[in-house]
Amino acid sequence: MTYVQTAAAATMLVLCAPAGAQTDGHHHDTPGASPDTVFSVGDIVVTARDAAPGDVLTSVDRLGADVAQRQSVDNAWEVFARLPGVTLTDFNQGTTSGRFSIRGFNGEGEINAVKLLIDGVPANANDGGMPFIDGVMPLDIAAVELVRGTADPRYGLHAIAGSADITTRIGGTYLDTRGFVGAFGTAEAQLAAGVETGRFSQNYFLGYRRSDGFRDHAGLDRVSFAGKWFYDGGAVRVGAIVRQAVVEADEPGYLTDADAYTDRRRSYALSAQDGGRRQTDQYSLHLDADLTDAVSFSAKGYANGLIDDRYVRFSAAVAQQRRLTREQQYGALATLHYHPAVTFVHALTIDVGGDVQVQDNRSLRWLTQDRRITSQTRDQAFGLTVAGGYIQASVEPAAWLRITPAWRFDVVSGTLTNRLNGQRYPINDYGTISQPKLSVAVTPIAGVTAYGNYGRTFQIGVGAGAYKVPPRTLDLDPSINAGWEAGVKLARGRWLQARLAAWRQTASGEIKRRLNDPSGDSDNLGATRRQGIDVQLTLAPVTGVSVWGAYSRQRARIVTPDPATPSQAGNRIDHVPQNLFSAGLDIVPLPRWRVSLWGNGQSSYELTPANTLPRYGAYLVVAGEVAWRMMPRLEVAVQVRNIGDRAYEYVWFDGTQVLHSPAEGRALGGSIRLTL
Repeated sequence: MTYVQTAAAATMLVLCAPAGAQTDGHHHDTPGASPDTVFSVGDIVVTARDAAPGDVLTSVDRLGADVAQRQSVDNAWEVFARLPGVTLTDFNQGTTSGRFSIRGFNGEGEINAVKLLIDGVPANANDGGMPFIDGVMPLDIAAVELVRGTADPRYGLHAIAGSADITTRIGGTYLDTRGFVGAFGTAEAQLAAGVETGRFSQNYFLGYRRSDGFRDHAGLDRVSFAGKWFYDGGAVRVGAIVRQAVVEADEPGYLTDADAYTDRRRSYALSAQDGGRRQTDQYSLHLDADLTDAVSFSAKGYANGLIDDRYVRFSAAVAQQRRLTREQQYGALATLHYHPAVTFVHALTIDVGGDVQVQDNRSLRWLTQDRRITSQTRDQAFGLTVAGGYIQASVEPAAWLRITPAWRFDVVSGTLTNRLNGQRYPINDYGTISQPKLSVAVTPIAGVTAYGNYGRTFQIGVGAGAYKVPPRTLDLDPSINAGWEAGVKLARGRWLQARLAAWRQTASGEIKRRLNDPSGDSDNLGATRRQGIDVQLTLAPVTGVSVWGAYSRQRARIVTPDPATPSQAGNRIDHVPQNLFSAGLDIVPLPRWRVSLWGNGQSSYELTPANTLPRYGAYLVVAGEVAWRMMPRLEVAVQVRNIGDRAYEYVWFDGTQVLHSPAEGRALGGSIRLTL
């Protein structure tokens, strides 16, 4: 770091107040009520039992239920389009639909840098992907929380750039149904129900969505179910959650340069047998207990199951593949929260937590012809166990100052067996992965918080890349991501919230998964640097009118490349747009009417780390909705996606040619929602 950068890093040690301080009872989270760095989209309801991040001192974005539940999307990850500064990667290939990413990381699947949780339960696959998000549909979402950066000590594995927690509806008595029909043969039905009797609550969700898809051979069928049972005894609350989903979908494949802009809805005959079936299962037990007035304890135990069976052929020059993934995941998370009464400081909180995540995985691949197996190219069985712990102290020497030091450590173990040759390989000895963190917040006046943080996260190999498979004989070190952030949050009642943040994150030796390699191994990308600026604003000048906007400028570069590719020094990392922007307008012109207009977009990106090909991927799309509440509990709405019918796409390079996956054109749909 230069002198100026070092000074900036020191100055930035002024971090925010708690992102989600827990309170007694229910209340609406009012911007500006307390010093924080939370940027909220929609109304947020916080309860004393919510899995809020407590003293997470970094930039946090929240999406409220009122916005999330209105979304009509094929896949739940698309809901993240309503949060600022999020990159969306839309493969539009059946069950492999896409994902979201943040902080200069792409969504290609080579490096998955976001820890996903659903109701506080880890929900990433071994490679960091997010297939378990299939178990969630919009009507069951209570809130979405996106925690950015390296300062959060709660999570280790996959939390390279931050974490995202989707909280679903738990507690209450209600019956909520929503039906939707729209373009491209889309039909959806969702039902959410809750029954709370005394101290016992039951919540259920059932959802179904089908679509023919914008392109030929792009049909989708999804069924999702969730059941949640909780008993609240006052000082102790226990519960269980079951969540399951089954998705079957066809894949339209990719178009060449010659065809991508002439018939965007086309699917080649070579993709006629492509598609797959994915099943996800999540089971979890939850415990929250107030041990004393100053001590509370929470714990979760879980079991996840994934079966992903996919047939895919990328181009005429290669054979079709069958890819079968089977994962069984088990684990537990626990946190002890201590809030002692002390006289020498304004407030003191100590958190001690830990988690263990165990995986038993199978990864198989075959070459096929019209779904008939011709040969096998992979049969790997591998176990992975990651155990970690952390301690964090939140110290307030005065009401206007908060200092939060923390330290996290993780250890990794496991073995891989190549069932094609019977060989066993140990995991890399990553040692104890130490991750110190420090945050500070200053609140000079009410509603203004200057903040900053520093922290480290880590990346290890995924799949076979985590093990010492020849020709590798030496242990690899984990890639350490060191990051800082500095910013200011401004809030004035409910009519104004704004946040400006600058950030940087460097990796000591980043690795990326080989996406189309039978070995399942990884490549060394090298030392990298990501940095950017985030600007966010929400303004409600008069009752019934809300305007919001966000802009992120980000750069992701290779600083020291792999010795085999020295020419990549200084190059941009592929599929990372430099500019992300979003904006919207919400109006309630009459008591029963609601009008919304929103849009998001990005600039173009490089297709490879070599930076030698033309850039693609820029877009700007706008959507709108008009809703009318016919009766107090019945609302009808009309929604138009991609109002301008803009042609945009996901693009990649397979080593010989550029391939395109066109995104959806203009789509009109209508919904009816009944709430009892």
